[in-house]
Amino acid sequence: MVQEKKHIKFPGKLVMVGCGSVGQGVLPLILRHIDMDASRISIVTADDRGREEARRYGIKFSITPLTPDNYERVLGPLLGAGDFLLNVSVDVSSAALIDLCCRKGANYLDTCIEPWAGGYTDSSLTPSQRSNYALRENARALNRKYPQAPTCILTHGANPGWVSHFVKQALLNLANDAGVGTETPGSREQWAQLAQRLGVKAIHIAERDTQIPTVPKRPGEFMNTWSIDGFVGEGQQPAELGWGAHERHFPHDGHRHDFGCGAAIYLLRPGASTRVRTWTPLAGPIHGFLITHGESISIADYLTVRNGDQAIYRPTCHYAYHPCDGAVLSVHELGGRNWRLQEKTRLILDEVVSGIDELGVLLMGHAKGAYWYGSRLSIEEARKLAPYNNATSLQVSAGVLSAVIWAMENPRRGVIDPDEMDFRRAIEIATPYLGEVVGVYGDWTPLHDRGWLFEEDLDASDPWQFKNFRVV
Repeated sequence: MVQEKKHIKFPGKLVMVGCGSVGQGVLPLILRHIDMDASRISIVTADDRGREEARRYGIKFSITPLTPDNYERVLGPLLGAGDFLLNVSVDVSSAALIDLCCRKGANYLDTCIEPWAGGYTDSSLTPSQRSNYALRENARALNRKYPQAPTCILTHGANPGWVSHFVKQALLNLANDAGVGTETPGSREQWAQLAQRLGVKAIHIAERDTQIPTVPKRPGEFMNTWSIDGFVGEGQQPAELGWGAHERHFPHDGHRHDFGCGAAIYLLRPGASTRVRTWTPLAGPIHGFLITHGESISIADYLTVRNGDQAIYRPTCHYAYHPCDGAVLSVHELGGRNWRLQEKTRLILDEVVSGIDELGVLLMGHAKGAYWYGSRLSIEEARKLAPYNNATSLQVSAGVLSAVIWAMENPRRGVIDPDEMDFRRAIEIATPYLGEVVGVYGDWTPLHDRGWLFEEDLDASDPWQFKNFRVV
């Protein structure tokens, strides 16, 4: 068990929207590390998940699904200046809640940018308009509407979330190991210049989840170690990735956006049916799903070096996710059903009997080839550290906790990405819940051991081209 340490005294009210696996997992951590009375916490959610936990802690619990017609009426009376809205729901517009918080003077945090229900598959919108890229652009535009906005942090759990901070720490580790020797960058431009100087061409959020339950996946069932609604929603969106300045081969199904920062592209293919080659130290070479995630865009944008309007340096960045084996089978079955969710779903927490979640950032293209820096958290360790969690949910809960505390400590920073936070402080808060945090070098490239395959469409002159990572 992590030693109880109150990081901050919070005099305001905290409203949590949603109380699924992440909400249930982070609630005990909030009460453990933030000095506030449970009577000042309210939960507003769409179903009865988390009701028993709320009752145990003496927290107000309301089953009220939020819609465009009622969210202001429901949440408005609960929020005032100095309060906090923690959004861990699905199908509730992040931009709408952020706008409400800016008007009320309340801080805000979510773990992913969400549209209203149906927004991911709204046929009246183009794929570009319903992308994570567009959702981020719309949310960040609120800084223009509210120039003195309270701190509203977009997409901060594990990933998106503390992986952005781990990228910064990994860059410093690379610089020290390469003998470059550098002071910690103090600005966005300096971080981007450091990544450029080190020669980082590609960054994967590389994850392998090996947790297994007592009962394996059944036919007609979607099984996962974290939010099924969240995973299926992301998986049905087009695959998105930050697009590097070094790339020479634009994907045949790739498309650029005609608005915004220009740091990312999307593929006309669901992320759950798009696979890429990646590597983690314990699993070795793996095929991961290229699931759209906010960090793919924000990290690539943050590490862009520009000359006027031209991006002269930017790494390619994307998620490369190998979920637990039951979830892989679930996705395979889901695709066969033309992406109609199975009739039964199962989130595995207490029934996990073994396994780890190996989640980190893989920086490639520098002088030492590949460097993975991240968290190895086993189910056994997760259960010792906190209740209501498996290894995956605790990695997310740790990220939520760190961002909530940082926002409370820095309440007037506007609408920001995780990359704009103090990475050292965020890592300090989250690390006690992340198990073994390690950095490992490897000689792996996406061309490794592929000479015998019947593949001609490769770029052997630069292994770090996206076309070499993509599984076709």
